[in-house]
Amino acid sequence: MFKRILKIAIVLLVLLLVALYIALVYFTSPKSDDTILASFEKSKIKPIISKEKYKGFDYRKIAVVKDTVLPTVVFVHGTIGSLNDFNKYMIDEELQNRLNMISYDRIGYNYHDKNPVQESIAFERDMLLQILKSYPKNKLILVGYSYGGPIALSVKQKLRQIVLLAPAVMSKVEPMPWAINFYKWRLTRWLVPYVWKQASKEKISHKADLKKFEKEWYNTPNKVKVIHGNADWIVPYENSLLLKKQFPENQFELKTIPEASHGLVWSNFELIKKELLKSTN
Repeated sequence: MFKRILKIAIVLLVLLLVALYIALVYFTSPKSDDTILASFEKSKIKPIISKEKYKGFDYRKIAVVKDTVLPTVVFVHGTIGSLNDFNKYMIDEELQNRLNMISYDRIGYNYHDKNPVQESIAFERDMLLQILKSYPKNKLILVGYSYGGPIALSVKQKLRQIVLLAPAVMSKVEPMPWAINFYKWRLTRWLVPYVWKQASKEKISHKADLKKFEKEWYNTPNKVKVIHGNADWIVPYENSLLLKKQFPENQFELKTIPEASHGLVWSNFELIKKELLKSTN
């Protein structure tokens, strides 16, 4: 009887792990255009999805534009991530009334993308600058989440504001999750979905890449607002505390969310929405 119960328990555990694996792959993988458009079914403003090019790479951009006189938010996603990470913001009616919004897939994170990630903040910054060039700089608000934080902060043009959400900006507090070993080990690499492989490569190289930028984050003409949870273990809260030391008080604002984790983009939507609306004043 004990052996039978043990076998059943093992089977159930395996099935649970498989289900979790499938769920994680689904929720972290970029979605198709049709799936994204379907989420805007009840939206008063319909998004425009376009295919763009940068240095020979194809990427996808989505724009929700009500009026060109409004400020424009450009969202930069993290690792793993996609333009769909900010879907909740882009379908919000109040935000649509006050802001134009743009999001895009970084190289390696497009739907069915077979291009490798570039593992370079400089490359990502220059790609972002190409996206920004069509918009009035004084109306632009950059929002960088996680790995998107240093990309947004590396833009030195004078903008309306830069908002960083749990930014991974300091190498000395950059953790290396144990699970990344599944990508490092050849015997288990086949288990890792393609988009996770890209994220793993980016994560492994990120610490060294940060060292090219982190001593001069202060060298920006922009006001910087950082929103970070103090229970974040994926991108530790210390990132934001160290970043704060580089700036004068009148240029930098840190909003701490008690007990919030790295998923604050979704779990603390209302707070972040409120802060974005402040940027329109």
